Amino acid sequence: MEWHDRGYILATRKHGESALIVSALTENRGRQAGLVRGGAGRRKRGGLQVGNLVTLDWRGRLPEHLGTLTTEVLEAPAAALLDRPLGLAVLTAACAVAEALLPEGEEHPAIYHGLAGLMAVLDEPEQGVLLGSAYVQWEMGVLGELGFGLDLTACAATGETENLTYVSPKSGRAVSTAAGRPYHDRMLPLPPFLRGPGVAETTEEAVAGLKLTGFFLENHALEGRPGRLPARQRLTDRFAAKK
Repeated sequence: MEWHDRGYILATRKHGESALIVSALTENRGRQAGLVRGGAGRRKRGGLQVGNLVTLDWRGRLPEHLGTLTTEVLEAPAAALLDRPLGLAVLTAACAVAEALLPEGEEHPAIYHGLAGLMAVLDEPEQGVLLGSAYVQWEMGVLGELGFGLDLTACAATGETENLTYVSPKSGRAVSTAAGRPYHDRMLPLPPFLRGPGVAETTEEAVAGLKLTGFFLENHALEGRPGRLPARQRLTDRFAAKK
């Protein structure tokens, strides 16, 4: 069995003395893993950094086996972000989310292309609300692709499409100000940029977006298994510290 694709490296872990098991989100085959011989060595290690876009040539006896990978770097965004810690934190969090949530071998081209779009804004001059908004929008897409999409089009209780300020933590549907007021302490705030322009106006709004998608990642997509995404929590904490 052989296949060729390209993809973003999501995670690596050492195997034996010098090999690495590399997990990547590919364009056409979803999340895939393979063994890179000598990957932990000085010559190959730099090309196998999390976030790098690489070509992947996979060979194995059967599709369900851990095959061997050879890779070639196409883009290395992490190296360009060493002096932009917020952009690097966004990259690291996105790769961690994809690694934790995506089943191996399940095709998700929309998530791949969404990640590519997110990567494209990381090397822009650092603008916190722009990066935060782009990241939250990507996570919204991930949730939707995995069957946990939020419905923010109309109030779950009344059907009205105006004055939507809450999200139900159970249904993931928007709730209007009036309908949600009696239960406001149990509702999640709906940041305006997810209903309007797509870009948060303030850091506080971006943080609200991160907390909203984070709630559904932790409690729905990850089935209530907290602590699985420390890189994402660090990103939220970094944004919160900028308020």
